[in-house]
Amino acid sequence: MADIGFIGLGNMGGPMASNLLAAGYRVKVFDLVQERLDLLASKGGDAVESPSEAVRGAEFCISMLPASAHVRGLYLESARDAALIDQIDPTTLVIDCSTIAPYAAREVAAAASARGIDMLDAPVSGGTAGAEAGTLTFIVGGDAAALERARPLLEAMGANIFHAGVSGAGQVGKICNNMLLAILMTGTAEALSLGVANGLDPARLSSIMRDSSGGNWALEKYNPWPGVMDGVPASRGYSGGFLTDLMIKDLGLAMEASAATGKGVPMGSLALSLYRMHREQLDAGGLDFSSIQRLYGSGSGVSGG
Repeated sequence: MADIGFIGLGNMGGPMASNLLAAGYRVKVFDLVQERLDLLASKGGDAVESPSEAVRGAEFCISMLPASAHVRGLYLESARDAALIDQIDPTTLVIDCSTIAPYAAREVAAAASARGIDMLDAPVSGGTAGAEAGTLTFIVGGDAAALERARPLLEAMGANIFHAGVSGAGQVGKICNNMLLAILMTGTAEALSLGVANGLDPARLSSIMRDSSGGNWALEKYNPWPGVMDGVPASRGYSGGFLTDLMIKDLGLAMEASAATGKGVPMGSLALSLYRMHREQLDAGGLDFSSIQRLYGSGSGVSGG
């Protein structure tokens, strides 16, 4: 099995690296948080002290980081020695699974290409549950041949793999997907709040809408009303999952893409405003994004409930 360097072991990266270990890959792991390193080491990972060590001798380098600045900082900048991109062997395939701005993905990919290194941007959809279950969706930008080389690794971590196009296209696909997800979640929360305020049971209303023309992913897989669906953040105080802060970040990326192309996204803009209001009024940045239900009211004593 291949040797992999995995950098970034947060809520998404940690489970992804665990699935690679479970599939039999040899994985060197790095993160700034020692507890995360210790957890992966307990599962068979080789915990190392720097990104340089993680990529040394690796056939694949996978990164999962919070934002564009972190990805650029990892690959293109260094406070101590050469930038990481200059330390990666040209035979290593780099796969960045972070969700970042398309221009940042293209910039890093261009720097890799100048060194003769193949790089894919492969942001994911599916949340922490998908990361843990190995059922993520990968939306990939970059060379098709490089994707085929990476496919066995991606299949160890996910259930769906889409080739969106050239470098940066994976990020465009992810940004569009998450903008739509935010719009669907805010609309679902609004409809549930209206129905409950008018006397309907939230579970019954969810069933009606799910099997009618209002059906969507939030109703089917990720209901935002507490207690309606088992195993989702809404039924555990909106803990875990995909944080409101991260949804705001992704919607901000959508606004950047909109400005760059002059393509208006009024519903995406409204969703961003609602999520910012949610964070500011209810201190919800660290809650799952489905907690937007609380902004509308969810029977919890918050406005509209």
